Amino acid sequence: MKQAKDFTKGSIGKQIVNLALPIMGTAFIHMAYSMTDMLWIGRVGSQAAAAVGASGLFLWLANSIVYTTKVGAEVTISQSLGSGEGKVALSYARHALVVALILGSLFGLSLFVFSPRLVAFFHLSDSVVNSNMEAYLRIIAPGMLFTFLNPTYSGMYNGMGLSKIPFYANAVGLIINIALDPLMIYGIGPFPRLEVRGAAYATLIAQGIVTVIFYIYSFSGNSPFQRLFKGFTPTATRFKRIFRIGIPVSVQNALFAIFAMFIARIAAGWGPVGVAVQSVGSQIEAVSWMTASGFATALSGFVGQNFGARNFKRIRLGYYRTLGMLIPVGLIASFLFIVFGEPIFAFFIPEPQAIIEGGLYLRILGFSQLFMVVEIATAGAFNGMGKTLPPAIVGIVLNGLRIPMALIFSAAIGLSGVWWSVTISSMCKGIVLFVWFAIILLRMPIIRQKYSLPQKLFYFFTPNRN
Repeated sequence: MKQAKDFTKGSIGKQIVNLALPIMGTAFIHMAYSMTDMLWIGRVGSQAAAAVGASGLFLWLANSIVYTTKVGAEVTISQSLGSGEGKVALSYARHALVVALILGSLFGLSLFVFSPRLVAFFHLSDSVVNSNMEAYLRIIAPGMLFTFLNPTYSGMYNGMGLSKIPFYANAVGLIINIALDPLMIYGIGPFPRLEVRGAAYATLIAQGIVTVIFYIYSFSGNSPFQRLFKGFTPTATRFKRIFRIGIPVSVQNALFAIFAMFIARIAAGWGPVGVAVQSVGSQIEAVSWMTASGFATALSGFVGQNFGARNFKRIRLGYYRTLGMLIPVGLIASFLFIVFGEPIFAFFIPEPQAIIEGGLYLRILGFSQLFMVVEIATAGAFNGMGKTLPPAIVGIVLNGLRIPMALIFSAAIGLSGVWWSVTISSMCKGIVLFVWFAIILLRMPIIRQKYSLPQKLFYFFTPNRN
């Protein structure tokens, strides 16, 4: 049986990087699914891009809900391992998968039944976009089972410190998606030209194959989750703890997706171009977001084990060293978006009006990238300690403020005002969350017991090099 990794001793920076890189790769793979669809669909036209982009917001909602089991599994498993309770860790994995099966089935059924009402939410007058959206949602609905299971499996392995396994499984799915997209969208070879429907089928097939890979691997001698459901007895306490840890993250991300839908609805006032710019622009911005998320998930696992072992000094050092690696990422993203916004966007939708508006979107969002990576990393540290409520509170409040800000700013300066509402809220989230976690670090027992007040302040701003 493959053993879980121990993060309570050894090189902090090396451990976080080694865990983060496969997680980051997995995150990029998930992003690449949508980006690949957009890359091919964008060449069909802005109508097709708007249909896939708007439909993708409901998939974003699904991925937000699955944080209940993904984060719940990561944190409960890592903390159980840190406190030396391996059997308890396996029990949490079983409970997380059961919840994922139930939630995935319910969400997929809802998506299929209510797709006409979901499409009507955007109030788009373009009948082609509306019919394509409805078709896309109904095709992808059965795949919600895979959408919920795959991240949960990833969370289970990440909690064990075995992040390479979900990376390999998802990489296979991405390769299949990349191969199928042009074939099914444009009708190459034996495939009919399906355009938007082709993108949906390609994603459905690829995600299904990833689930099969995870299932088959669970029977391998190298898997820590062999015969996962043998002798399984549901326990209310396990379910309750998974929900207690996962729900705040899930609610935050679900509301984030819902707020994004309202932002898209406001942007729809400028026609399909407004929706397409938000959809494609957010995919481009996801490069920095996914990089930060990979490190945040790694930091969550690292913090989880050390929190379970009550090793507070390593938590503090791990957090600051993660920030030290992510801050350059935010600065580079800001530079690229502000200086090269239009050329980057033109790669996805080669329409003059879309290029102008898309370049403006990236230029405005470029000012928030540094604050965004700090926010995401800090949320990962909070999650590892099981304190998922503070990031949820900050995220829900400040993301919710995007809607009134978007209405006010867009009335004054047009479509760009919508994008400024996103940037300003992201900057505020990064600042507030960093200050909140810094206060928690300052109050940790290892700091309070060993250092005088001047030393506390010095070491608070200057990480140790032990």
